[in-house]
Amino acid sequence: MPVPSSADAPVLACRHVSKLYGHGAARFLDGRAAPEEMAAAGVIPAVIDVNLAIGRGETFVIMGLSGSGKSTLVRCLAGLIEPTGGEVLFEGRDLFALPERELIQLRRHRMGMVFQHFALLPHLTVLGNVAFPLDVQGMPKAQREARAREMIELVGLKGREAYFPRELSGGQQQRVGIARSLAADPELWFLDEPFSALDPLIRREMQDELKRLQAILNKTIVFITHDFDEAVRLADRIAIMKDGRLVQVGTAEELILHPASDYVRAFTRDAPRAKILTARAILRTPGPDEAGIAGMVPASTPIAGFAQQVEATDKPFAVVEDGRILGVIDRRAMMDVLVGRDLAGPAEPGP
Repeated sequence: MPVPSSADAPVLACRHVSKLYGHGAARFLDGRAAPEEMAAAGVIPAVIDVNLAIGRGETFVIMGLSGSGKSTLVRCLAGLIEPTGGEVLFEGRDLFALPERELIQLRRHRMGMVFQHFALLPHLTVLGNVAFPLDVQGMPKAQREARAREMIELVGLKGREAYFPRELSGGQQQRVGIARSLAADPELWFLDEPFSALDPLIRREMQDELKRLQAILNKTIVFITHDFDEAVRLADRIAIMKDGRLVQVGTAEELILHPASDYVRAFTRDAPRAKILTARAILRTPGPDEAGIAGMVPASTPIAGFAQQVEATDKPFAVVEDGRILGVIDRRAMMDVLVGRDLAGPAEPGP
């Protein structure tokens, strides 16, 4: 989907959100204290002064190493834990200014969550697990079971309604978790490292399944991962966190081309550039004595889609969009990508 513009009203946003643990933590909200000072006071800064906005229908991935604050942030965004300072806004309303009963109803009816650990109830069947949140809502049995069967079919488990979790593979158990989280038809869908416990092949299968479901359902998704390859496959935009702070937000292409710090550069160093970067990213202005072009390439085409053609000739290719020529690409630009030469130059100072 297109990246939300500043004119779009975000469905979910946070303003200066911090989550600090420890006695008297609130006195450190101004952000002036050094980490050593907070540590001496017994205060642990999990999230520090985070601002972000997520558009409706966007798949927004938050990533970082273990301890970076990504899971704490998503729990604040989902209304599970109250931040020490700042606001979490859902459709412009501060979640933690709502009456408790209203917040609970909002989380039950308009938010869904999937965790790394499947957390299925072992004594309930697949049907019972998927219907469980609807039971909590008080939905009549026939209605909730009908809805649960729809979700079970949606995630490809039709015929296994009577199975118990112990009778399912890891990937199937996670599909049950996904179906359960979708049963209430949430508008916001939070997924906290949902596939990290799965084997690589199953993990990729589940990533494809998530993309398939998103194409059908068009949810607003907040997805947590520490794997940049996974982020690239799923995200419209990616936020990178370090030591509780938001370091940079952008598309995968923006993060590769314009890393805000060496930390971001390290995350993107081994990314499959030929699959991520597009013709637009490597085009240049044609020179006055430029020879004739060998062909045309749409600006949004990933490099892997035309590398073989460009490599086969000395002539440049025109990069086109909406019938206009934006520039040209040539063999040298292709080699810069394929052998990993840095396109972005030195890292700019980052947080």
